[in-house]
Amino acid sequence: MSAEPIHPAAPSGGAWTAPWQPDPVRQQLADYSIEDVLALPADAPRVELLDGVLTVVPSPTLDHQDISSLLCAWLRRHAPDGYRATQAVGVAVGPRNTYEPDVLLHRAEGSRDRHYLTPDEVLLAVEVVSPATRRRDRFHRPAGYAAVGIGHYWRVEQDPVRIYAYQLGDRPGASGEREYALVGESADLLELDAPFPVKLPISEITP
Repeated sequence: MSAEPIHPAAPSGGAWTAPWQPDPVRQQLADYSIEDVLALPADAPRVELLDGVLTVVPSPTLDHQDISSLLCAWLRRHAPDGYRATQAVGVAVGPRNTYEPDVLLHRAEGSRDRHYLTPDEVLLAVEVVSPATRRRDRFHRPAGYAAVGIGHYWRVEQDPVRIYAYQLGDRPGASGEREYALVGESADLLELDAPFPVKLPISEITP
């Protein structure tokens, strides 16, 4: 007689527990804060806060994750001293709003035992575009990063891998807010002067 299978969500004792979900009442009231996110249980998915509402960050595909990891490793090898590249770290843009970029380049000083950085610590935010995140990464996310003053934003498209690099302008644009301007794009070799001198062969971040 074969042993009864244990549900993947079950602890070692075998008793099944339902996976964590946000409280629907608090979601409707837009009542969540960063403190609530930091106190989530270990089985909770990766989430962002949008005006007090929890939104689950889509699980990346293998290619998406490979591109993010390769780019993060490249930035770590080439960024100047005092800069650090990382993944799975968020940006706190307010007590009820957070972002979870795919890759961040930030100033290396400061406490390392935290999940959130502040916008003034971030030099570059990177999003790898997936089918489920196209509108967010192409339109909503750059506007959000620009609004909090993050100087550089890279959007990485897949199939083929191509990077679009944006830099925050010094003066308000037509919207009355500071906006990003496209300063480089390539599917072969990305060359930029900032946030540090970049000469990135796209083949090195292509799975």
